[in-house]
Amino acid sequence: MRNRFAVVDLFAGPGGLAEGFSAVRTRDGARPFKISLSVEREKSAHSTLLLRTFLRQFPSGFPEDYYGFLNRQTEEPDWSLRYPKEWEAAQHEALKLELGSAAAEREIAPRLDALRTQYSGDTILIGGPPCQAYSLMGRSRNSGIAGYVAEDDPKHFLYKEYIRILRRLKPVAFVMENVKGLLSASVGGARVLEQILEDVKSVRHDGGYRLVALAPKQDEHSFFDAVPSPADFVVRSEEFGIPQARHRIIIVGIRRDVLDIAGTDLSHLLPFASQPVGTVVEDVLDGMPKLRSGVSRTVDTPASWAQAIQGAARLVLGAKVDMTRADERQFRERVRHCASTADRAATWPRAAAKPNGIGDGCAKGLKSWILDPKLKVLPNNQGRGHMAADLARYLFASVYAEVLGVSPKARDYPSALAPQHHNWRSGAFADRFRVQLRGKPSTTVTSHISKDGHYFIHPDPEQCRSLTVREAARLQTFPDNYFFKGNRTEQFTQVGNAVPPYLAMQIGTALFSVLDRYSRRRSPSAPSGSAAGRRVAVSEWA
Repeated sequence: MRNRFAVVDLFAGPGGLAEGFSAVRTRDGARPFKISLSVEREKSAHSTLLLRTFLRQFPSGFPEDYYGFLNRQTEEPDWSLRYPKEWEAAQHEALKLELGSAAAEREIAPRLDALRTQYSGDTILIGGPPCQAYSLMGRSRNSGIAGYVAEDDPKHFLYKEYIRILRRLKPVAFVMENVKGLLSASVGGARVLEQILEDVKSVRHDGGYRLVALAPKQDEHSFFDAVPSPADFVVRSEEFGIPQARHRIIIVGIRRDVLDIAGTDLSHLLPFASQPVGTVVEDVLDGMPKLRSGVSRTVDTPASWAQAIQGAARLVLGAKVDMTRADERQFRERVRHCASTADRAATWPRAAAKPNGIGDGCAKGLKSWILDPKLKVLPNNQGRGHMAADLARYLFASVYAEVLGVSPKARDYPSALAPQHHNWRSGAFADRFRVQLRGKPSTTVTSHISKDGHYFIHPDPEQCRSLTVREAARLQTFPDNYFFKGNRTEQFTQVGNAVPPYLAMQIGTALFSVLDRYSRRRSPSAPSGSAAGRRVAVSEWA
């Protein structure tokens, strides 16, 4: 059976949404969604996207020499020479273009029209306009820029390019993702999210779109007779089997004429109640190699690292901590243990590809999603180097979290460990150093992880380091065989900006449950978007 729906992915990044949608299967194992066009402007993210697009050209499984490249950690082959047909198809699908530019318009417009004709209108639009301008951190950063005017920042209005393409493609459905900061973001006194919703509602072809919130606050039985509030569009990833407390705005729109045919019972668009919840950090990080951190601003050797850790331990042990006597006793014993085992831990590598196991508590579905039996290694798994002063803070924070079960705030750090920041005690950066707790979902993996690892300290004090790209990718539910291109900073940015693919797969599966009914009930003679053959009336919906 041919793919039934063509998918267009805008602002694609490394391809998290597309990875999820391309993994959706029908009961007979067929792929209902074909990623037909992906667009990304950033060079390294596009390189990652292009490679993954190339691999999707092999429906029976990735080429053996791709596994050879990863497992033997050799130089990447020239895929254009080995598989010219598949590489050419990937280049045709994954475009490096800046949406909104004249060049992008010339390239994309005829492609959209051709896809709509080829698939008789059965297309889907997915993607998320760049979110930095809407995030709380981005807004805080922008407020410190002299002369910054939000109305003049083009990043605030890239969503309009998404809307413009929505009008042209006229897809049966769309998925738009963005940061939770949209709830409070405003430009010129107008709420950005409310403006986006109004712009979507103004798209009126074939009756327009019914907007659906995947995780509404309203009672499930009454929700579908109500208009979602902006807050209803917040999806909390940790509630859906993702080992990360990632809260994002996800708006699903389904064309009204599609619902006229498919029916208006959308309860199966709330698919996550049956998903395993409670997935936590240790479920995906356990089973990975033990790595030591590095020591920056000096010659990094195992001996120098062990000396730095032992010096960090002396500094922590000499500081006054605010704990009960029992907790302090346990805390100090653990710090001493880390110091006594530093020589052994120093023999751990900075980068390691094996073992590529996973936690015993990882849910079966997520485990099979992440692991690949043909892959024997973990790519993109190299630790950073850290200043000696930060190693002391990391050691304090990770032991503190291990003993008390919470990551320490700025107020909890002894003065001897306080960084030389004038706003350290202000409360504005209370979580500047933050440990990811083993027994809880991680905090949101963001692109800031590319700047430093302070927000993403590994829970194991003996490793005394921040997370690797691969560890962050596991928290984001990227399969281990997903190779990130570019330098390490660029890789971190790609991972932090992406939609968790495992979540995207669930969204795609839920959406297909509606579109499949639409396809089966639609009169074979009725073109897509036609009122012919409608069987179920849908009430008007704002």
